[in-house]
Amino acid sequence: MITSNDFKNGMTIEVDGEVYSIVEFQHVKPGKGAAFVRTKLRHMKSGNVSEKTFRAGEKVKRAHLEEREMQFLYAAGDMYNFMDTESFEQYTLTKDQLEDKTQFIKENMIITVLFHNGEEISIELPVFVELAVSETEPGVKGDTASGGSKPATLETGATVNVPFFINEGDIIKVDTRTSEYIERVKGE
Repeated sequence: MITSNDFKNGMTIEVDGEVYSIVEFQHVKPGKGAAFVRTKLRHMKSGNVSEKTFRAGEKVKRAHLEEREMQFLYAAGDMYNFMDTESFEQYTLTKDQLEDKTQFIKENMIITVLFHNGEEISIELPVFVELAVSETEPGVKGDTASGGSKPATLETGATVNVPFFINEGDIIKVDTRTSEYIERVKGE
């Protein structure tokens, strides 16, 4: 058990038997009355975000999640299929469970799948992924590395801003937390 004073962004808690991730929290101390903690919680199964207020010091059960390395196999409509790399069992997650993380996963990628009480509820992406640029405006002679950016569509369909010198077919490193271009990956 933890108290509402211990909340941190990204922490997982159980409220009314359901698992939530803390998206945002704010400790409020009004001039009159008791202090409280206002939170935005993301339901780990459905992806819905809701607001909930806790009294300061209120005890909440911390949700313990199990992490397993899985390989992303394929997507079929809104269903995403993963395979446990040890037991070869297959698991399916919905697009709602994965939220906006689907824009950075490609087939055969190794991803951490989060389980709660034996049930798959979400995924954790690597911090950086390397993806090929499938579409972008061609670079023009005279464009420099520090002279601005242009949109580029990646092989997964995600769009990120890249420097002018990036061309179609280049492989770039992207930060999955911020959806930002990090660097061009050197060819072998």
